[in-house]
Amino acid sequence: MKFLAITSCPNGIAHTYMAAENLQKAADKLGVGMKVETQGSIGVENEFSEEDIAQADGIIIAADKHVDKSRFVGKKLLVAGVQDGIRNPEALIEKLVRGDVPVYQARPGQEPSGGSGRQQAAKQNQIYRHLMSGVSYMVPFIVVGGLLIAIALSIGGEPTPGGLQIPEGSFWKIVESLGGAAFTFMVPILAGFIAFSIADRPGLAPGMIGGFIAANGSFYGSEAGAGFIGGIIAGFLAGYVALWIKKWKVPKALAPIMPIIIIPVLASLIVGLAFILLLGGPIAKFFEFLTSWLASMQGTSSILLALILGAMISFDMGGPVNKVAFLFGSAMIGEGNYEIMGPIAVAICIPPIGLGLATFLFKRKFHDAERESGKASFTMGLFGITEGAIPFASQDPLRVIPSIMIGSMTGSVIAMLGQVGDRVAHGGPIVAVLGAVDNVVMFFIAVIIGSFVTALMIKLLKKDVVQPQFAAANGAIAEGRATSGKTNAKADSEISPANEAVAAPAAEPAAKSSAAEQHKPISKLTDIISLDLIETELTATSRDGVIDEMIGMLQADGAISSASEFKQAILNREQESSTGIGMNIAVPHGKSSAVLVPRVVFGIKQDGVDWNSVDGTAAKLIFMIAVPAENRGNEHLKILQMLSRKLMDDNFRDQLLQVQTKQEAYALLDEIR
Repeated sequence: MKFLAITSCPNGIAHTYMAAENLQKAADKLGVGMKVETQGSIGVENEFSEEDIAQADGIIIAADKHVDKSRFVGKKLLVAGVQDGIRNPEALIEKLVRGDVPVYQARPGQEPSGGSGRQQAAKQNQIYRHLMSGVSYMVPFIVVGGLLIAIALSIGGEPTPGGLQIPEGSFWKIVESLGGAAFTFMVPILAGFIAFSIADRPGLAPGMIGGFIAANGSFYGSEAGAGFIGGIIAGFLAGYVALWIKKWKVPKALAPIMPIIIIPVLASLIVGLAFILLLGGPIAKFFEFLTSWLASMQGTSSILLALILGAMISFDMGGPVNKVAFLFGSAMIGEGNYEIMGPIAVAICIPPIGLGLATFLFKRKFHDAERESGKASFTMGLFGITEGAIPFASQDPLRVIPSIMIGSMTGSVIAMLGQVGDRVAHGGPIVAVLGAVDNVVMFFIAVIIGSFVTALMIKLLKKDVVQPQFAAANGAIAEGRATSGKTNAKADSEISPANEAVAAPAAEPAAKSSAAEQHKPISKLTDIISLDLIETELTATSRDGVIDEMIGMLQADGAISSASEFKQAILNREQESSTGIGMNIAVPHGKSSAVLVPRVVFGIKQDGVDWNSVDGTAAKLIFMIAVPAENRGNEHLKILQMLSRKLMDDNFRDQLLQVQTKQEAYALLDEIR
């Protein structure tokens, strides 16, 4: 028998190659043919040919990220998590040998039964994930509609007692009509792709039909439709109804027509009748009340709304809280209320612009690398990309997040009081340049004031940074003086005036050499690990303590610019799934802009640390992998592949556990080439 396997993990650094190695070893042990394709950070390696797929008796996908399965239509396909590939490779192969695996059919997004790891991960935050899927497809329709209407009004509009109007029969009236047509798709698209996210293609038609009914009150005797709230409810209802019908056991003769006829028809009928007879009227009345309440907000109530929206937008900079406020403003555009999106559009751009401004005005608050990031942050803010503030917030959240929240709240209130409107579901000066903003002058006043407030808050809250100085002699790293002028007594006692003259100029060449080292050819593991990055007796007693201890070694080596930023990258990876892969091994790893050069840290904890490993074993052999975010070169990733595969060797692990000195450990690691 001949099998194929694909392995992939979110970062594509360690687990991808460990699963590949174990699947290959298990196949050799069981006497079956196996070819493994890895989809890691380097890209696809050992890619299958058409002949490989044609000859395969079955395929295993051991992955915690999306893998295209369209190549495998008509083949037996088993989907599992990458941890299953590491821990239970024989069980996966034996399942294929027994034939206890379904044949994959051409249904986009469908997961064959047996997919454990990825399905379990998908259950986390699924409501939010489904909602954001609908929103992501809806937003382009709002953007197109809003821009076309804004352009038509700004160029073809004529002042009248009733406001700016476009003459009937003119070319710009046609453009305005096109924009209006785009808006009519907003709610059906939202509902359709929420349902699509839940039930795949069979849910799309019921969702869009339900969304159309929700947006048209004539179906249930209401002058106004149920709006975006009705669209959200219709999408979830259609998705889960379609998913429920998909699980019915039907005769084989009916199976081929289930996804294209039976599921869409039944789900559309159920959702349509539910909205027309039960849900539409009450939701429409609630939405009418909500729209009227928002439209009537004046004085203190409108200021309160602006404060709330500004705080939500800047709190998590593109995260779930931000998206809720953004969706709210987008929905109001569809209802013709542009003065909700106006303050949101201002709040969206203030965090990145404000932080960029702070790096220009208050340089002593930031490291050199952060000041460079400030230029990118400022530019991203001009285009309404709030995420430009994330690198600063991740390094100093307790000071940066309050600063950007206060700035965004300030700008949002000014925009609300200035009756700033935005006809496009986007923010930043770019929307004003494109003519989508009402009261442009107040828009820019709000952005400027809010950005300066953010910068001033940074000056008040953030401490002056301590700039490291790199001594040229012996590659040692000495802590320099604080830029605020405060002196580190220990540093002063160790650095004489003569030495200071040598140490200070050495900082720039060291930085340049670090940048060059990112592209240095790497032929073996010991090219990116040294004796200083090995600890045979870790002292920490918890997972986070070990992470801090090992990050401290990286910081002492000069391999990272920010311990907190790199730790956040490590913890983010741990949240996706534990890097405790079992067999007493943990491989915490992360890619971050805080990593200056690729490095591996190795530590031994003989009594072990609880790492939430899949087999329940404590982590005794711990490898921390640090990869630069740019990742321009692939040599270090190839070395990490070999490390990952070597760790699957029982004898190699036993030898590592028995080492007594750093030199012994280094000699073993030097074998990895």
